[in-house]
Amino acid sequence: MIGKFVNGSLSCRKATHEDIPALKDLFRETVTTVNLGDYTCEETADWASCMDGRARWEELLDGMHVVVAITPSGRIAGYAAINGEGYLHSMFVHKDCQGQGVATFLLGIMEEYAKRNGINEITSEVSITARPFFERRGYTVIAEQKVKANKLYMTNYKMCKSL
Repeated sequence: MIGKFVNGSLSCRKATHEDIPALKDLFRETVTTVNLGDYTCEETADWASCMDGRARWEELLDGMHVVVAITPSGRIAGYAAINGEGYLHSMFVHKDCQGQGVATFLLGIMEEYAKRNGINEITSEVSITARPFFERRGYTVIAEQKVKANKLYMTNYKMCKSL
């Protein structure tokens, strides 16, 4: 358990290759627990397996702007990744830190990064679970889609926001 923290007590830094084990665990645990309300066990297991290999994480860290949110105790509470064209590839919050402002913190950092780099619109492919969060922050659904995770096709939403 990471424990509760107060909004504003999070810090942020660029993710490193040394973070990969923690990021892998965070991703797997979050997908297979938090998303169970909207996807089956089989779907979440398939989705979680997409990032099992270290090479996938290295590619993500080397090819995108990836930041981690750090709790006062030094644990990773979440991460987000965006590319230079404004595609928000991923944003996940540790299963024990849900509802504590981590996603809002990370999305704010991603939006500021986009603005500083002349990006006028952020697009993302968002899970059923995350859709309400993004809608509350001004993102709109462009399309519902079926996307292949590893072996299974799952519903998600292409969303965007003009900055």
